[in-house]
Amino acid sequence: MIPGVFFILSPSSNLFSNHHEERGTHMKKIFFLAVFTMLLAACRGETANSGSGTSKNNQDKLEKVKIVLDWTPNTNHTGLYVAQGKGYFKEEGLDVDIIMPGDAGADNLVASGQAEFGISYQEGITEARIQGVPIVSVAAIIQHNTSGFASLKDKNIKTPKDFEGKTYGGWGAPLEKAIIESLMKQDHADVGKVNIINIGDTDFFTATKQNIDFTWIYYGWTGVEAELRNTPINMVWLTDYSDKLDYYTPVISTNETMIKEKPETIRKFLRAVTKGYEFAIENPEEAANILIAAEPELDPDLVQASQKWLATKYKDDAARWGEQKLEVWENYSQWMYDNGLLEKQLDSKKAFTNEFLPES
Repeated sequence: MIPGVFFILSPSSNLFSNHHEERGTHMKKIFFLAVFTMLLAACRGETANSGSGTSKNNQDKLEKVKIVLDWTPNTNHTGLYVAQGKGYFKEEGLDVDIIMPGDAGADNLVASGQAEFGISYQEGITEARIQGVPIVSVAAIIQHNTSGFASLKDKNIKTPKDFEGKTYGGWGAPLEKAIIESLMKQDHADVGKVNIINIGDTDFFTATKQNIDFTWIYYGWTGVEAELRNTPINMVWLTDYSDKLDYYTPVISTNETMIKEKPETIRKFLRAVTKGYEFAIENPEEAANILIAAEPELDPDLVQASQKWLATKYKDDAARWGEQKLEVWENYSQWMYDNGLLEKQLDSKKAFTNEFLPES
């Protein structure tokens, strides 16, 4: 995931406590299911009233498809923009609209059928499925977790032990405290000595100029930006402390109805997207230019630098881009369950599939 973004609204309290976490988890379930129900009803309503456009739709040569992003456009999404810009979607008979998530969020829109595909995260899909929401991961955009806890170098935070006595700025999810505590336990440190506050979507650079000592960042964007700014930072990488925290973030999601009723659409979409990410792997500079052209408000220097950093990370050691392993899904869901973040075990085999990826 891009830390600082979560698919469900965070608890309203600025300070974490066991009481706030328990209440926040309960409220997350209510919120997700309520939004899902409303969107599903709206979607059915639209379907019932769409008869007048049937003749026009039949005349369209391209199948219209939506993919909703998780956040503002960035280099996690480059393969999508390449597939669109170079005509890979059209080659597959698809007219793809890349849209922003809005208040509902990508997972809700995909679950309700308002969008065929979305950008999600392994933990988001895990929590959704535990709550009975039928979304499925169909491709891993990046093979390994490249996120971690970042701090300005002069804070001298080099290990989880150094979190003691410091202030962490997060977005208000129980997951954050659980991960911080998990890392600190391995370093024989006390999470109770960390001041954890909710800073919403405040960025790393703004937060650390105020009263925040460390935040959770995605290095491929914020870390690379720190390099461009000549701002030295220290990183405490999640994967240095547990293999179970090497989960897929981000992923491409769809819903079970799509899998059942439109499997060929998924195959077409993933063929085009795979070509997009393979192009970005082999041609990071040109791929970055395509993203910049599509989203001109982005910082071109940051996009270029981030794209070069990410080029080797998309596929990494996998046999093909997008491949997902059952072991990764089982390990992380077990970690979430063991840390009280899930009320029951996940059926990992139903949470993801490699079925629709093109052969390598």
